[in-house]
Amino acid sequence: MATAQHYDVIIVGTGAGGGTLAYALAQANKRVLLLERGAFLPRERENWDPHAVNVENRYKAKETWYYGDEAFKPSIHYWVGGNTKLFGAALFRLREADFGKIRHAGGVSPAWPLGYDVFEPYYTRAEHLFSAHGLRGSDPTEPPASGPYPFAPLPHEPRVQRLADDLEQMGLHPFPLPIGVRFGENPGRPQAPVILSLFDGYPDPTKTKADAEVCTVEPALATGNVTLLTERLVERLETDAAGRRVVAVHARHGDAYETYRADIVAVACGAANSAALLLRSANDKHSDGLANSSGLVGCNYMCHQNATFLAISKEPNDAIFQKTLALSDFYGPTADEELPMGLIQMLGKTTAEDLRFESPQPLDGMTYDEMARHSLDFWLQSEDLPDPNNRVTLNQQGNIVLHYTKNNVEAHERLTNKLKSMLSAIGCHEHMIPVDYYLGTQFPFNLAHQAGTMKFGADPQTSVLDLNCKAHDLDNLYVVDASFFPSVGAVNPSLTIIANALRIGDHLLERMR
Repeated sequence: MATAQHYDVIIVGTGAGGGTLAYALAQANKRVLLLERGAFLPRERENWDPHAVNVENRYKAKETWYYGDEAFKPSIHYWVGGNTKLFGAALFRLREADFGKIRHAGGVSPAWPLGYDVFEPYYTRAEHLFSAHGLRGSDPTEPPASGPYPFAPLPHEPRVQRLADDLEQMGLHPFPLPIGVRFGENPGRPQAPVILSLFDGYPDPTKTKADAEVCTVEPALATGNVTLLTERLVERLETDAAGRRVVAVHARHGDAYETYRADIVAVACGAANSAALLLRSANDKHSDGLANSSGLVGCNYMCHQNATFLAISKEPNDAIFQKTLALSDFYGPTADEELPMGLIQMLGKTTAEDLRFESPQPLDGMTYDEMARHSLDFWLQSEDLPDPNNRVTLNQQGNIVLHYTKNNVEAHERLTNKLKSMLSAIGCHEHMIPVDYYLGTQFPFNLAHQAGTMKFGADPQTSVLDLNCKAHDLDNLYVVDASFFPSVGAVNPSLTIIANALRIGDHLLERMR
């Protein structure tokens, strides 16, 4: 079925990139069609049920991907708002040095074709759009900013404050983790309420979490300029006979097939799915997939070297919301370390149900309930370096196949050992327990921060997208998720995706004048 309506822009995907682009264009009275393969995530009791979320995987995608020939269920989410519906809402800027060339233990992280100064004003806008709470000047690696955070940082609860004090006694510089939460009209000095208890990796039926649905899709729809169609799986983009313009977007809705048309098409399906869509759209003029004259569509897949650990505190940790602290002292070279290691941040509090599912070896005869009550939960993150052999391809059935070999592992191991060496000084037993419920099964990768499958650059032979994230090979196709990243740094990518979508929004508005 072909629709008669012609739009200014069609956006495929409603996550951090797609939702933000829709918001930016809607404010300027552009006719926008948002196509989302998922539905609205239901607000229900199970939103905050650890067993439903982490054991039954109630909200994860019901599809099969492949790691080589091995099938697995990807730990991703298809809902209005995309993966942000279950993200932890940490809102970091890439460090200024991340935009340059950096030597790591595992190789070299390449420079970006644009500098931090180009993105800075959009970072500021992104922090306001997603209600960022933080404190300028507290993070020793923070890049320059043109203004303060829009809201004050969330306060540490008592056990986390003691952790901060202990780290400072060690000469380190813990700081309030920048996080997106919505507290209404008077955030002044917000206290983390009970509703934030199950936050990291959980849906939020209260809409306190600053996700893409509540921050961008809802206000975009409120303008009347945006049409949202859910449960539309875009299967193929069709070009004109010359292969220079996308002229139709073909989607499946249940058993029906639909066709939509617009002057401009923007893809924002996530780094793996966006690459897969372009590969599936191969035609006579683009035999290896759309925008793939460089042969790089799907290449340089990155996902960070991530790990989550529990440290068991010697005193109870009764924190309701402990995701308020981060540590960047080991992010770049230091007086003691020649090469970067990465970022340490607090994670949402584990539950006894999570531990029963993970079944780690109990510590010193403690029950899982006791371990959960004493846990300090940490997320460790090191840079994953771009490698053209780490890539997304399709099998003969059109399913996503991930080819991935870990790199820069030494940096991550050193970061893990750094945390282990601190356990006694921060009042914990000298044993760290790895847990996987948040990241999902690894093969040996995770999908938490996928990026880099269609990097941007000035040279069509060495990049897929131009500096405005338009495909070099097509006149009206853009990509606005993390696919454009030439490198991924070691901070959460969401804020950079949002900032870039605002940047591309400005470019498109200028183009459509």
